[in-house]
Amino acid sequence: MTLQLPDETAVRTAELVVRGFRDVPDFPEPGVVFKDITPLLADPAAFGAVTRVLADLATSVGADAVAGIEARGFMLAAPAAERAGVGFWPVRKAGKLPPPVLRRDYALEYGSASLELAASAVTPGARVLVVDDVLATGGTARAACELLEEAGAHVVGLVVLLELGFLSGRAGLGDRAVVALHTQD
Repeated sequence: MTLQLPDETAVRTAELVVRGFRDVPDFPEPGVVFKDITPLLADPAAFGAVTRVLADLATSVGADAVAGIEARGFMLAAPAAERAGVGFWPVRKAGKLPPPVLRRDYALEYGSASLELAASAVTPGARVLVVDDVLATGGTARAACELLEEAGAHVVGLVVLLELGFLSGRAGLGDRAVVALHTQD
């Protein structure tokens, strides 16, 4: 099983993603260009098309669950999981889940943060597709994958709406399969 989109689906989906992002300069701090997905979420046809593609990818790799990285990954992963008929596993920012949790600290392009996972939600050996909105430096995605693997899941791949290729985040993800619906170089 390969994590990839058919060519015509890839082109149509990339167009939706490009139209669905808005750049917000100097947020959350000077020098950072925030990639806002609000326009995509506000367009029911585009949002539906993207979640269908995510669900199809989950199904194509035999995923038992779809994990979404807080916060914008939740908005994509939860409906994709429901459409695929599999569970949704939230990977949360630190302090949002009751104990016991697994925790991973990681570096951002503009600081550091932590992610947590309720290990009890994960079925050991389950195949999970990880979903997020943007792949930048790769720290968040790597931390989420490591948490899921520590809990006993098998990460079958990572899907993001937008990859900022110039930040080389994919390089830090090892041999994990990665699909970006659009790449900005």
